[in-house]
Amino acid sequence: MRTHWRTWVVVLATTAAGIFCGRLLVLAEPRTDGEQGRSESEEPKEPTKPAKKPTVLEKATFGAGCFWCTEAVFQQLKGVKSVVSGYSGGKLKDPTYEQVSTGTTGHAEVVQVSFDPKVISYEELLKVFWATHDPTTLNRQGHDVGTQYRSAVFYHSDEQKKLAEKHKAELDESHEFDRPIVTEITRFDAFYPAEGYHQNYFNDNSRQPYCARTIRPKVNKVKKAFKDKLK
Repeated sequence: MRTHWRTWVVVLATTAAGIFCGRLLVLAEPRTDGEQGRSESEEPKEPTKPAKKPTVLEKATFGAGCFWCTEAVFQQLKGVKSVVSGYSGGKLKDPTYEQVSTGTTGHAEVVQVSFDPKVISYEELLKVFWATHDPTTLNRQGHDVGTQYRSAVFYHSDEQKKLAEKHKAELDESHEFDRPIVTEITRFDAFYPAEGYHQNYFNDNSRQPYCARTIRPKVNKVKKAFKDKLK
């Protein structure tokens, strides 16, 4: 009897020890990746936002007489990021104002407009261009006379050329002006910024007689005719 009793004790003890060790092994076994939970300190990551695309600006180059006037007109428009007065259309590189003023360089006084086409289109800029100068007078705007004051569109792309020619033809056909339009439509070649004292001229010299007599009426016309396009 004692022998059988001891045998059973050994069997039970061995079995219990095996179960206990098995539980220890199960508890000690590492979890798989799918089973591992998030720690309390770990926070969910916010989704990465797509990078914002930079604004791609386009350029337009217009000659409409004295660039002081033209600059002041386009500076008022929404979507226009900068307006620089300068010279285009001639052969002389880096001309000065004095050289262009002789009328022998082939250059016209122009403004180069940098604009956001998502805010204002080239076609809308053309409408302002036609409305704020006289495109029917050859080499002249008011009292400013010479080839440097000619009406001109220097296009930067085939699309700009197409739109400029389309507008010119439509205005002639509708007899918007009393005489035929003589505006030059030429491929853009080069632009030479004018001297510093010509830049932002109207804003810096609005009390001068020329500004009050010649430029302000153009500025006021834009404010009245293009209210929805103003900054």
